[in-house]
Amino acid sequence: MSAQPGQLPPFVNYGVMPLLNLVVAFLISGIVVWFIGESPAEALRTLLEGAVGTGEGIGFTLFYATNFIFTGLSVAVAIHCGLFNIGSEGQAYIGGLGAALVALTLGDVMPWYVTAPFAVVGAALFGALWALLPAYLQATRGSHIVITTIMFNFIAAALMVYLLVNVLRVPTAMAPETRIFAEGGQLPKLGWLLALFGLKIGAAPFNVSFLIALAMCVVVWALIWRTRIGYEIRTTGINPTAATYAGINYTRMVVIAMLLSGGLAGMMALNPVMGASARLQVEFVGGAGFVGIAVALMGRNHPVGIVLAAILFGVLYQGGNELSFWIPTISRDMIVVIQGLVILFAGALEYMFRPALARLFSRTPRSGEPAVAKA
Repeated sequence: MSAQPGQLPPFVNYGVMPLLNLVVAFLISGIVVWFIGESPAEALRTLLEGAVGTGEGIGFTLFYATNFIFTGLSVAVAIHCGLFNIGSEGQAYIGGLGAALVALTLGDVMPWYVTAPFAVVGAALFGALWALLPAYLQATRGSHIVITTIMFNFIAAALMVYLLVNVLRVPTAMAPETRIFAEGGQLPKLGWLLALFGLKIGAAPFNVSFLIALAMCVVVWALIWRTRIGYEIRTTGINPTAATYAGINYTRMVVIAMLLSGGLAGMMALNPVMGASARLQVEFVGGAGFVGIAVALMGRNHPVGIVLAAILFGVLYQGGNELSFWIPTISRDMIVVIQGLVILFAGALEYMFRPALARLFSRTPRSGEPAVAKA
């Protein structure tokens, strides 16, 4: 039996179409690079060498990817419940506050492996609480989750600036940041992991939070596809009316999904706050909450796909830094354009090729099936 019109086989939906979107994004990026007088092939070579050509480059790539895994999972959990959480940026901000408070409190007296579990809980709890009010307003008052969460991003940023300037800043310091965490409040690097492959991590801040992110992928997979509450979340996302008719509490599902989403976003702060800078600073999220939207869409809201998409964006970030350094005519703004094109085709234009592919595969018989003769 051939694919139904409008439907695609899984390998096309989860493999071919994302790859096609990515190829088109890079082709258009190559045209832009050629237009400014540079060689697209040389630019691509420089980008890939900078991202995966050395142990240090791979370390930076995986460091950036760690942020995007957390925020991609955050967005994906909400989407499974039919919610579009634009607030991962602000939830990660507030999650950083939770992680920093734990590191400042326990880092002086406990080793990192004791501090880390409390920091994970603190970051997740603060991020979840920041998502609670938008979830409640959506579930009980009909306030659109996109509007409330994006507004909460600005509130979170203003709150963090106030706390870092007036409450948490070291009195003698000029920069709005906390003191450096003690060794017990820092996550160790994963240089040993890359050393297994004969690579040296160098100055890359690749740290234990990467393993925590992978563990969260397993947790999300088990929760969404192997538990009753995950089934209820997915059912609510597919058809809220039918879910309510079946006895599923819509309000409860929306709140639970957003708490999980906010908690995952809050845990993203572990990577830059405790793993890289060892202190809480302004704007440490760096747009990772918004990139997580594209990561979730490109990864089809599945943990495996999210990991692969996060690594892709890690390559773009690290390779883009190297590209702007070695080819000065390709400025940092140009790198942002290239990243934006990938996000555009992975997100806004993700379904551009779906109708043509659906028509193609609806006419293609599976192996062993006779083709249907036209009248």
